[in-house]
Amino acid sequence: MTGVDALLIEYLPILIFVGVAVGLASVIVIASFVAARQKPDSEKLSPYECGFEPFSDSRTQFDVRFYLVAILFIIFDLEVAFLFPWAVSLAEIGTFGFWSMMTFLGILTIGFIYEWKKGALEWE
Repeated sequence: MTGVDALLIEYLPILIFVGVAVGLASVIVIASFVAARQKPDSEKLSPYECGFEPFSDSRTQFDVRFYLVAILFIIFDLEVAFLFPWAVSLAEIGTFGFWSMMTFLGILTIGFIYEWKKGALEWE
């Protein structure tokens, strides 16, 4: 067995997992069409907006602050995603890894303070 074959064999469990997942999802979707009653009426097909009839166009503009808060959420969510592996491997990466993360956190903190001082997080 060559090196490439051995490498491809290591991916076999992932391929089996994906195959089982796709097969099971297909069986569940087909079973729902077979087992469930398919009787759509006008109420089921109408657009749904918070329990009452829609009263305006769905393509309205949002305030830019909504997007700023969303971007902040994504940034701090990614920060947490970076902090977990960093905390686990801190013993191996040493001082350089520690100060690299402190620089990263410092830049994020400066950006957050800037946004706060500009009033981007205040709602009227």
